[in-house]
Amino acid sequence: MDESILEFLPRKNSYPESIHSAMNYSLMAGGKRLRPILVVAAAEAVGGDRQTVLPFAVAAEFIHTYTLIHDDLPALDDDDFRRGKPTSHKVYGEAIAILAGDALLTEAFILMTNGSLLDDIPAKEVLKAAHDMARAIGTGGMIGGQVVDLESEGKPVSPEALEYIHIYKTGHLIRACVRGGAKLGGATPAQFSALSRYGAHIGLAFQIIDDILDITGDQEKLGKDVGSDIDREKATYPALYGLAESKKKAEELVNESIACLEPFDDRADPLREIARFFVQRTF
Repeated sequence: MDESILEFLPRKNSYPESIHSAMNYSLMAGGKRLRPILVVAAAEAVGGDRQTVLPFAVAAEFIHTYTLIHDDLPALDDDDFRRGKPTSHKVYGEAIAILAGDALLTEAFILMTNGSLLDDIPAKEVLKAAHDMARAIGTGGMIGGQVVDLESEGKPVSPEALEYIHIYKTGHLIRACVRGGAKLGGATPAQFSALSRYGAHIGLAFQIIDDILDITGDQEKLGKDVGSDIDREKATYPALYGLAESKKKAEELVNESIACLEPFDDRADPLREIARFFVQRTF
């Protein structure tokens, strides 16, 4: 996946070098590449071709990295480390970090709408997948969730508000990656519906597990600051329900996600393994 990312990323020494270097720095700092892997795995689960959906998969990682750069800024989470390295604003300054995030978001949609890269897929399906991704990260998705998360710091939060934050802040982007891969891979309506449910379940599970790891995780292994949720009095599942109940909820969601894949054959095994990996991060 890293080779594909570098293929579609502007060269880090191209002019203006500062912005391209910052984009490259955050993208190539490591990470699980979960979101692009989900795009590819969903496409393959419905009989699609990996190479055909790679531009969309790389675009998903561009979007994810943009969110991380902006999350780490002093105005939001004010984190010093990401993926084991100093955060973008610590290396390049806040102004370039903001612009690097903006540039990655823009490059993502350049990729997702580049007809010459997606000429094997009907234009209507490309448009649907890109539109779905845009909705997933707008105010009706990730940004909306981030706003409610920010405004909830230090305040009592209802179960409904907490679920909204987690589904919108994290879940919608993960679901859009699964849906995008399915759509571009040629999913039938029934397959698309099943994979949408799978994506929704693992999206919520992922954020709950992230909440848990902020308490129980090892900073060196995770490669990012831990304990920041407690310091900022963020709305989290462990804060509202406790660790044991949060782990139980995450496990239930993972099991439900795997159940959504029952109609699929062994081509969906990578999606099953991804779901099981989530649980292994905390249990």
